[in-house]
Amino acid sequence: MSVRLFSVLGNSQRLDGGAMFGNVPKAMWSQWLPADAENRVSLACRALYADGLAGKRVLFETGIGAFFEPKLRARYGVLEERHVLLDNLDAIGVSHADIDVVVLSHLHFDHAGGLLAPWQENTPPCLLFPNACFVVGAEHWQRAVNPHPRDRASFIPELMPLLEQSGRLELVDGAHCQALGESVRFHYSQGHTPGLMLSELVAAQGGMLFCADLIPGMAWIHVPVSMGYDRFPEQLIEEKRALLDELLQRGVRLFFTHDPEFACASIVRDAKSRYQGANAHAQLHGFELTTR
Repeated sequence: MSVRLFSVLGNSQRLDGGAMFGNVPKAMWSQWLPADAENRVSLACRALYADGLAGKRVLFETGIGAFFEPKLRARYGVLEERHVLLDNLDAIGVSHADIDVVVLSHLHFDHAGGLLAPWQENTPPCLLFPNACFVVGAEHWQRAVNPHPRDRASFIPELMPLLEQSGRLELVDGAHCQALGESVRFHYSQGHTPGLMLSELVAAQGGMLFCADLIPGMAWIHVPVSMGYDRFPEQLIEEKRALLDELLQRGVRLFFTHDPEFACASIVRDAKSRYQGANAHAQLHGFELTTR
């Protein structure tokens, strides 16, 4: 069976480069992503749309969306007022109401904010995707409803009750979910946030891994690179090393949510055995993946 994959850009951001690259010196990271006068780098919030996966229309993440009121939109460097993800779904002939399953690696606002309708003054948050099942890792769900002070601001307090009240929330604690069966295999990571859930689209040969914030973009493939936002950077580095070892052996590609230039890439090792990306695609538009 063949699944068609599309990279779908949502609202874009500009965030502090030092925060995005942790303890990497600016002299190095500014060669990978140039900074503006406020030391901010450009970041995408890119979703992956899979048409025909387990016979369904599936969206992996929703980006940051347009739920922020103007002051917070400026604080977090969100560039567009409109809900860009919805516009770009429309461009490939898909409405948010057409989506059968939304898979969320975690519930930080830059990955789940697109679940909400655009901000309107004096209007409470409203959940989009009226016909979708929402798939979230069970461990991470507990973090979202009981956040630590360090990352409390990364969650949208109104979102979790809306997801529960929808009656369409599936919490996952294993390698597969009911909504998608064995077409998607989940890997878990603790270094960025508890229970980060990485979705591997299982293929007859190779496959595609939605990397989320374990590997936000090409620059973060290099094993020592982590973010200041990561709760346990050393643990994340070890998780990344182990996962890259496995994925390289199986020929699985990486899909990036935050890379401003590239949507996906293959994994290779250079002459010094360092991991890096190769055969990168700026976008996917009907990319065919043959599933098992």
